[in-house]
Amino acid sequence: MSTDSRGGNRPPQAVRRSRARRWAIGAGAALVTAIGLVLMFLLAQATNNRAFYERNYARLFGINVIVAVVLVLVIGWVAFRLLRRLRQGKFGSRLLIKLAAIFALVGVVPGVLVYVVSYQFVARSIESWFDVKVEGALDAGLNLGRATLDSLSEDLMNKTKAASGQLANVSDAGAGLVLERIRDQIGATDVVLWTGNGQLVAGAGLSRFQLNPERPSPQQLRQVRADRAVAHIEGLDETPAPGAAAPPPANVRALALVQRQGFEFNTEPRFLQVTQPLPPAVVANALAVQEANREYQERALAREGLRRMYIGTLTLTLFLAVFGAVLLAVLFGNQLARPLLVLADGVRQVAGGDLRPTAVLQGKDELGGLTRSFAVMTQQLADARGAVEKTMGELDAARSNLQTILDNLTSGVIVLDTRGVIHSTNPGATRVLRAPLAAFEGQPLAEVPGLGEFAQNVQQQFEDFEVERMQHGLDHWQHAFELHAEGDAMDQDAINIVARGAELPDSARLLVFDDISEIVSAQRAQAWGEVARRLAHEIKNPLTPIQLSAERLEMKLSGKVASTEQAILTKSVKTIVDQVDAMKRLVNEFRDYARLPAAELKPVDLNALVTDVLHLYPPDHHPSVALRFELDERCRPIRADAQQIRQVIHNLLQNAQDAAEVTAHRSGQQGEVVIRTRLSDSGQRVRLTVQDSGTGFAEHILKRAFEPYVTTKSKGTGLGLAVVKKIADEHGARIELSNRIVDGAVAGAQVSLSFALAAEPQGAVAHIEDSKSSVT
Repeated sequence: MSTDSRGGNRPPQAVRRSRARRWAIGAGAALVTAIGLVLMFLLAQATNNRAFYERNYARLFGINVIVAVVLVLVIGWVAFRLLRRLRQGKFGSRLLIKLAAIFALVGVVPGVLVYVVSYQFVARSIESWFDVKVEGALDAGLNLGRATLDSLSEDLMNKTKAASGQLANVSDAGAGLVLERIRDQIGATDVVLWTGNGQLVAGAGLSRFQLNPERPSPQQLRQVRADRAVAHIEGLDETPAPGAAAPPPANVRALALVQRQGFEFNTEPRFLQVTQPLPPAVVANALAVQEANREYQERALAREGLRRMYIGTLTLTLFLAVFGAVLLAVLFGNQLARPLLVLADGVRQVAGGDLRPTAVLQGKDELGGLTRSFAVMTQQLADARGAVEKTMGELDAARSNLQTILDNLTSGVIVLDTRGVIHSTNPGATRVLRAPLAAFEGQPLAEVPGLGEFAQNVQQQFEDFEVERMQHGLDHWQHAFELHAEGDAMDQDAINIVARGAELPDSARLLVFDDISEIVSAQRAQAWGEVARRLAHEIKNPLTPIQLSAERLEMKLSGKVASTEQAILTKSVKTIVDQVDAMKRLVNEFRDYARLPAAELKPVDLNALVTDVLHLYPPDHHPSVALRFELDERCRPIRADAQQIRQVIHNLLQNAQDAAEVTAHRSGQQGEVVIRTRLSDSGQRVRLTVQDSGTGFAEHILKRAFEPYVTTKSKGTGLGLAVVKKIADEHGARIELSNRIVDGAVAGAQVSLSFALAAEPQGAVAHIEDSKSSVT
């Protein structure tokens, strides 16, 4: 199956057209070759067979003209196609034209040179054939031959005339012996005696064996009567037989009149005929000179036509050779350029990234082998690229997976160089350090606002690690850091992190860190709970004796002292009892925080619970603060402990009313507290939100508001939000504390808790247990 330049299967019609075109080209080349061979053969035979050449010259000329016209049309069509390909900008057109021009010059230039030389040679050679000296030499040779033949004829005629005297007195009966003697004397081959009327009298030689020997013609007999003796040559006018080794025999025949004496009664004259052969060499030379002279005269008369014939044949042969050379140059140039074009096109495709299989030529030459080798190389490149792409795909997938893992890690990851310049970070690093690290990639970590001291400490840890690794073979370091806001050293702004560092293979440094602020906060809460439990135990025990002792003193001394001192006593005892009650309440709060019971999670209607709690807050409870509620009817039951959630709502409402009342007294306007419930967009959680119109929280309070004894009230214990946070952790709820911003100013505070629905799987309970474990 043939293949196109793209490596695909060619359609059958294209294959048939290609085969037909190759067949036509081969037939045309064979025809041109045959015509050229015929022309060469006829040119070679023109000298020996000019008549045949002249008979077929017109026909041959016409055939040559037709072939030349066809070749011109073919060459014009090929040139038109080449120019069209060049104008269309098709690849390889210039190379094909260059190769065709080179081959055409190689074929045309030598042909033209040979034609010029042959033209000069033919023109001058034909003129030299008819030179005056040559013509004179031929005339001299012809005259010499004639003179020699005439001399032989004259000698034989004289001998015959002298021998005729020997027959003057011889009778017819005795003439035979005399003729034999005469034949021997003269050396003739045949001697015959004729009568006047052409009757044979006697003969000697070859005539004796002939029934009807050749008689002299009446004209010859009359001439002998007039001249008494004649001689002529026979056989020189006959043309030699084709292929004859020797020329035909030629003879000199002489006739002489025999004068009879002593025969008065019979006066009829007799004639003596003597035949003598000419020497073969003389005959051959005479015939050669005669033939040469004849041909010379014929060609001398037609030398212009001969010259035109030779030059015309050379010209036609040149045209055929030139046109054939140009056509073959185009064809051979195409055959030579085709593998090069295939290779060049393949190289261009490979350079463009197209590694599909290229065309493969089936030829057995080196260029065909080169195309096959190039196709194999292209296939190997395609296979290699496929393997690389597969590997790159796997690498990209692994990188994507790694990036996904890094993006979803709660831990922060930073890659640094030896100078502390940030190469890459993950979102966890931005979340933990609360700084836009992605915007500082390519810059030193120390230039990130608020992280200068942290960067110096990390750099120092890496330098110490280099020394320790060389001494002890460590593979990483780990250290805890406490970060503070820029320009503020207050402990409330601290971020507690634990960091681990290691060296990467490319001399980069890997820094991984986690925010342990919540763990530290949980540890603090646990510590505060233990302190509260011990304080409640240690303080509550002496409070009752103090109160009883004061009341007993009042009973014992009442009525026994003056009125003035009685008033002081009553007032002092009341003060002691009131302070003891206050101390008892404080101790009870400590006890409740330290001994918060485990939550019993059951389905609870949060809207109903909020409504029930709001009944305890009538409008006159805080006249300067309006209490408003917005309950979402779509809310479904949550998994919660109703008693603890009730306590959460009480704590949040009390804090909100206190904050809003302070602001209302300062501004003279009524404050507002809003409690809201809402079902999340996913339909899987219920959010409880409490907002106030107070002054909000300071930044350092926001970060540690859920820790015990952190408060903005002058008389508060700081346990309200701490209890809320502890209950939220018990329920696995998400708690958020923030300031409300309106028109760029703080308009109050907001606390939100997100609870899981009661229908949610037991994963929420497991999360709660995990939260307990992390706190403990």
